[in-house]
Amino acid sequence: MKTVTLILGLLALVFGVFWAGQGYGLIQWPPPEPGHFTMVGHSNWIYIGGAVALVGLVLIVFSRRRA
Repeated sequence: MKTVTLILGLLALVFGVFWAGQGYGLIQWPPPEPGHFTMVGHSNWIYIGGAVALVGLVLIVFSRRRA
């Protein structure tokens, strides 16, 4: 169970940082196209990504501290 929690935490951390980077405009992938929704430049994804990354950090710490 520790390994599963650690893997989920790492995935959440990576996805959260990626989404926050897209929301902030640091990561321009996929490139914005007219008429298609992307997360690039939408500030709400900064908060969503930050929250997911924080949950990932909590899961990582939790998986490392369990006996």
